[in-house]
Amino acid sequence: MNPIIALLKEHNVSDAQIQDVFVEMTANPLMAMATVQQLGIPQDKLQQLMMLVMQNPVLIKEAVTELGLDFSKVEAAKAQLQK
Repeated sequence: MNPIIALLKEHNVSDAQIQDVFVEMTANPLMAMATVQQLGIPQDKLQQLMMLVMQNPVLIKEAVTELGLDFSKVEAAKAQLQK
């Protein structure tokens, strides 16, 4: 299991909420971060999650694939942020 998904599940985040976070990430990554902060994950674990993503961004692609979402939307959102 993807470590991002595993960490979210460890903190009792439902499958539907996990799916929502990654769908939101494909549409608006900044809003996704705000959503993750509202999931009730302790600050130390939230920092661990952010470090994990920053050090290994391919984990996002793996999580999106594992959830059956369209990774091309993630790439389009990333391109929008870089403009």
